[in-house]
Amino acid sequence: MLEELLAKTESKTLEFKENAHNLSKIVQTVIAFANTAGGTLVIGIQDKTKNVIGIENILQDEERIANAIADSVVPTLLPNIQFVSWREKDILILTVPHNLGPFYLKDKGENGGVYVRLGSTNRIADAAMIAEIKRLKEHISFDQLPDLKASPDDLDLHLANQLFSLVGKSCTKSNARSLELVADYHEHPYPTRGGLLLFGKRRDELFADPFIRLIRFEGTTKSSAIDHLDIKSPLPVAIDEALAFIRRNTSMKAVIQYMRREDVPQYPHEAVREAVINAVLHSDYSTMRSCIQVAIFDDRMEITNPGPLPLGLSLETALSGVSQLRNRVLGRVFRELHLIEQWGSGLARMRDICLASGGSPPKFEELDLFFRVTLYPITIQTKPKQPWQESLISYLRQHQRISVLEATKLWSVSDRTASTRLKSLCKEELLVELSKGPFDPLKVFILHRNLSQ
Repeated sequence: MLEELLAKTESKTLEFKENAHNLSKIVQTVIAFANTAGGTLVIGIQDKTKNVIGIENILQDEERIANAIADSVVPTLLPNIQFVSWREKDILILTVPHNLGPFYLKDKGENGGVYVRLGSTNRIADAAMIAEIKRLKEHISFDQLPDLKASPDDLDLHLANQLFSLVGKSCTKSNARSLELVADYHEHPYPTRGGLLLFGKRRDELFADPFIRLIRFEGTTKSSAIDHLDIKSPLPVAIDEALAFIRRNTSMKAVIQYMRREDVPQYPHEAVREAVINAVLHSDYSTMRSCIQVAIFDDRMEITNPGPLPLGLSLETALSGVSQLRNRVLGRVFRELHLIEQWGSGLARMRDICLASGGSPPKFEELDLFFRVTLYPITIQTKPKQPWQESLISYLRQHQRISVLEATKLWSVSDRTASTRLKSLCKEELLVELSKGPFDPLKVFILHRNLSQ
C-alpha cells in the first residue's frame, strides 16, 4: 500500500508529512479532504523528496492526532488510521472519506474554519464554496434554484421548442416545469437559474459577461491574437457557435489512402465537441468569476472552465467514469437534446477518441478554481523512448522494482551511468525513488503510477 502511494505525487487527494509535530495543519488537511473529495494523509514521509523518515513514537502520535480531530472538528469526523512498517520505519496513514459537510474548526466556526482542498493545498472556503457544500448536502444544484428577480416570461420557450423539435420532442409551458426550467417559490412560479442559462431572453441584462470567450493566438503564446469571439447566446446555441469558431481556426489535412482522398482534422471533432460540452455543463455559474475560455495555439487547444471538479469527485475517479453533476438542470436538458449520451463518460471519451485518432491523450488539470482540458494536434508525435528505457519498463512491469545494481546489470553500464539514468527518469516523473535518504544503499525505484497501470 505504501509503495502505491509513494508512486503518486501530492494532489487534491494525497498529502505527505514528515512528522506529526504540527497538529493544526494535520487537522486542516483532514477537514479539507472531508469537504472536497476525500483523501489520504501519509505521515513519516518527506513531502518533497519522498524519503521514508518514519515516526519514532507512532502510538503516541496516533493518539494525539485522533484526540485533536475529535476535539476540534465539527461535526464529528472519524478518519481511518493505519500503522504501516517499511524497512523498520513506522508510518501513519490517515484515510479520510468525502462526507456531506461542511466540516470546520470548532474554535473558528463555520465562517472561518471550513477548509477545502485546491490542488495540493488547503484553503479557507469562501461563502460561495460553503454554499455549494450545503447545496450538495441538500441534494440541490445551483441551476435548480429559482431566480426571484425574473419571471417565466423571461424564458424563450419558442427557441426551446425549436431545439427540442430537432430531436422529435417538444418544450411547452406544461413540461417546462418537469424539466425544471421553472420552479415554485412561495406558491409563485419563477424561472430557475438553469432555465435562464439555457433559454433566457434578456441575455445582456441577466448576464453581464459572455459565457464563452474564444481566441485564436498566433504561435504558441498569448502575445498576439489572430481571431476572437465572445458568445452570450443561450447555452445550447452557444455550443454550436463555439464549435463553428474552432472549425474556422483549425486546419484539415488531406491524406490519400487506397486511391481515395480523406480530410483529417487537426483535432478530432468528437473530442473537441466533448471538451466544449463538458466545459459548458460543468462550469460553476454560481459566482460568474470568469467565462469559459477556449484558447487555440499552433501546438495545442486549451478549454478552461470556472469551477474545479464537483465536490466529492477526484480526477482519478472522473476518468474512471464516475459522475457527479454540478448542474442538474443543464445535464437533463442536454440529455434530452442528445447533446450528451452517458453520465460521466466525457473525460474518458475524449481520451479514447484522441488515442484512436493517432494523437496524444488530452491533458486534464485542476487549476485552483478552474478545470482545463488541453488537446493536442494529431500531427504532434510523442518523443520516442530510448532502447534502455524500454528494457527498464519491461523489467519493472515484471519485477515491480529495481535497484542501481540491478540496473547496472540490465544495461551493462557503470554504476554511475545507471544511477544518473534512474535519477533523470525520476525528474521526468517516470520513476519514483523509495529510500530513507539520498545515500541509502538499499534504495529502489518503481514506476510512476501513471505508467504502472
